[in-house]
Amino acid sequence: MSTDLLERDLLREVDGEIRFDAGARGAYSTDASNYRQVPIGVVLPRNVEAGARAIAVCREHDVPVLSRGGGTSLAGQGTNAAVIVDWSKYCNRLVSVDPRRSTCVVEPGIALDDLNRQLAEHGLKFGPKPATHSHCTIGGMIGNNSCGASAQRYGKTADNVSRLEILTYDGRRAWVGRSSTADDELGDLRAKLRDIRDRYAEEIRERFPDIPRRISGYNLDRLLGEELDLAGLVVGSEGTLATVLRAEIDLVPVVPATAMLALGYPDVTAAADAVPDIVGHSSPMQVEAIDGELVHFMKEEGQFLDSVATLPEGESWLLVQFGADTGEEADHQLRSLLRALGKSASDEDVAVSEEPDRQQQMLKAREAGLGVTAHPPDMPASWEGWEDSAVPPHRLGDYLRDLLSLFADHGYEKPALYGHFGHGCVHIRMPFRLKSGPGVRDFRQFLHSAAELVTSYGGSLSGEHGDGQARGELLRCMFGSAIVSAFEEVKAAFDPRDRMNPGKIVHPYRTDENLRLGADYHPSAPATFLGFPDDGGSFSQAASRCVGIGNCRRSTGGVMCPSYMVTREEEHSTRGRARLLFEMLQGHPDAPVRNGWRSTAVRDALDLCLACKGCKSDCPVGVDMATYKAEFLAHHYRHRLRPAAHYSLGWLPIVSRLAQSAPRLVNSALRAPVLAQTAKRLGGIAPERTPPRFADVSFQRLCRRRAAPRPGEPGAVVLWPDTFTNHFAPHIGRAAVDVLEDAGLRVAVPPQPLCCGLTWMSTGQLGMAKRVLRRTLRVLRPWLEAGTPIVGLEPSCDAVFRSDSRELLPHDEDAQRLREQFVTFAEALRDHAAPGWQPPRVDKRAVVQEHCHQHAVLGYGADVELMRRAGVDVDVLDSGCCGLAGNFGFERGHYDVSVACAERVLLPALREADPSTAVVADGFSCRTQIEHGLPSRRPVHLAELLRSGMR
Repeated sequence: MSTDLLERDLLREVDGEIRFDAGARGAYSTDASNYRQVPIGVVLPRNVEAGARAIAVCREHDVPVLSRGGGTSLAGQGTNAAVIVDWSKYCNRLVSVDPRRSTCVVEPGIALDDLNRQLAEHGLKFGPKPATHSHCTIGGMIGNNSCGASAQRYGKTADNVSRLEILTYDGRRAWVGRSSTADDELGDLRAKLRDIRDRYAEEIRERFPDIPRRISGYNLDRLLGEELDLAGLVVGSEGTLATVLRAEIDLVPVVPATAMLALGYPDVTAAADAVPDIVGHSSPMQVEAIDGELVHFMKEEGQFLDSVATLPEGESWLLVQFGADTGEEADHQLRSLLRALGKSASDEDVAVSEEPDRQQQMLKAREAGLGVTAHPPDMPASWEGWEDSAVPPHRLGDYLRDLLSLFADHGYEKPALYGHFGHGCVHIRMPFRLKSGPGVRDFRQFLHSAAELVTSYGGSLSGEHGDGQARGELLRCMFGSAIVSAFEEVKAAFDPRDRMNPGKIVHPYRTDENLRLGADYHPSAPATFLGFPDDGGSFSQAASRCVGIGNCRRSTGGVMCPSYMVTREEEHSTRGRARLLFEMLQGHPDAPVRNGWRSTAVRDALDLCLACKGCKSDCPVGVDMATYKAEFLAHHYRHRLRPAAHYSLGWLPIVSRLAQSAPRLVNSALRAPVLAQTAKRLGGIAPERTPPRFADVSFQRLCRRRAAPRPGEPGAVVLWPDTFTNHFAPHIGRAAVDVLEDAGLRVAVPPQPLCCGLTWMSTGQLGMAKRVLRRTLRVLRPWLEAGTPIVGLEPSCDAVFRSDSRELLPHDEDAQRLREQFVTFAEALRDHAAPGWQPPRVDKRAVVQEHCHQHAVLGYGADVELMRRAGVDVDVLDSGCCGLAGNFGFERGHYDVSVACAERVLLPALREADPSTAVVADGFSCRTQIEHGLPSRRPVHLAELLRSGMR
């Protein structure tokens, strides 16, 4: 096969983006499973017809194809040595809605939450809701027969699909449904399927378990009626039978009112034993389980602590949610169950909530499982493989006891157990040793033993995540040889050349083939500039932290990942970038990413990383791409000429200090058309950007004659003169001094030229960043030794002291003291103000742009509390990064993405806000982006807002 000819024909004949480069192949080499297969190339069709044409071109070249949506498959069905057709970027439309029939037609790439947002105006939604609902696609849900917690009420995806428009590999195309008898191109296929049904009918009835969560194998039971349900058969086939081009799906009404009951139990098996009584008495929307080990992991990792706080006494819990037309009806269902269980809402092992926000907070603890269990504290890394078995709910307790014994027999530490217990489905990530030969052998042996165990209980290998490669080999144990033969005949009827996602379900790869790690895993262990203390000092370990959950691929909400939200490119997601770093380091002989630190594929993927640090807090497994980017840039440009912006913007503290000798002259020169354009061109600055004005007098110079306290004096604080406040916005520093002194604090401002090293770190000049930080620590040492609070005004600089200093100087005691003594402006007023002090009354409404580093590192609770005490009606926008992001938005080539980030939520919200509403933005970048996008708006720092209320 000539990939050059294939690529040429795809480029010529397909309206889409054709990617055969190393970056794309590396980014798509894995899904969310243990498996890795480098694709031939990637096609992103701009419309459904282009996707169909891409399949045709692949057929002409006789190459395998794999349709992919969100890439969140946990069993390996989303990775293959094939041409990957990614439907998620362009083919994501809601085509039509029929509210009367409660159906809609969608393209395969539409994400579930995006669909449900569009359906909300009709009071409808798609019922099944996996934990990845923010970014999983309907096409992927169809391929996997997805369920989620809501399946307790709405069933599996197969129960909610009316018709599918499918395309077979050999080019036949038709709409198929539950009772289609159409005279179309699939007539001979239907005849073959009827023959298979007739020959295997009794075996199907005998071997298919009658449980709510049987996802494994093909849905041959959908062929048993008088009419063939081809749509039901294709659902759950993991792209091995046909390509889904469009889907007509059934919708359900949005439930107006819900109530949640949390019940505590002494252990997870006791919780499982209680399930039959709960589902037998009532018809809950969800019955979810969390065990004590999962909560322990959350506490140790400092994640979802608000969710944990909602749980009642116990060591394991069931979350039972009811839904009805009114709150009274939902509450009646809940109270009825409590009475049947002999319990009361006042019991210590019971918690009740009718508030939707609090219920979502409770459920977050359950949805967190996949990420929290990936890198558990005090345990080896945990992996998929046996993560979603299902049994009859009334046998769940006994199954769990036997499963726990099986863990012990194989020497595995007890993992966290959770899942959809109302349907008998158990989620686990196991501490398999996948980096050693004996560990891989035991992994395989355990899977076979576990398959025999779940089959003995009349259960299913998979209750939600499908077979893929992880369980395809085990299907014979569950179904027997006859049914496996029927699967092979169905596959041959649809895809006789075995080109649709080969090696999955039918004629599968072994469970221990194509492992992302494996016994031959030999990643490089390069010396690094940064410490990576959370990963044992290993950049390789940090780069392998991502397990592919894909939360970074959501289109709305949160801070992670702004460039993906704008471009919808896998390589611009946190996951895609992490995958490329993994490929760069892990040493597989077929790795598409070559040249190590000099890799242009990795450089290009990281180029649009805004270093916003949103992933540090929002990524379920704690990937910190801003830090990884800094490390990569340090090596990539070591002993080489850097981009011009690394000098003009990376050395901004020095430039600002030099400009302070003649700020007005510098400002005039930077605004003279010819000089300005020349300076931008030489400095690598985007021509569309206007440089900020240098202040006539720096903040430090304004404070030079102020009487300052000495280290250790009562009420003393040090106000950090960051570069941005010092040289561009000294009025903010003055306002902060006034408010701090009003709060009874004595303010010292260091007179020496100081810097945190932020701009050098963000451009990967880490040697210089360390030198700058060490000098700062020497100047601050008397204050640090005295225990004096250090107060910051600029969130990006504050985050260096609170977080990045640990990476730069992991063993420096002064850096540790600084981390412990550093407080934000709001924290200083909340925690160190004189007793009885109240913030000045402002009494107005404010729209707030929370800085991404505040969100990720510092927290914004103190700021909101302070504003509310000042009488401010606070609206904190869910807008993510403003898009300027320090040097990013000023660099040539980034302007369009930078502005698109701001136009996603921030700027439209400010245009709609009343002119009298204050705009609060503590970050210099945020304020600059707002001023560039909306010159009529003047954003203010929190210090200015509070100062405006002082007499």
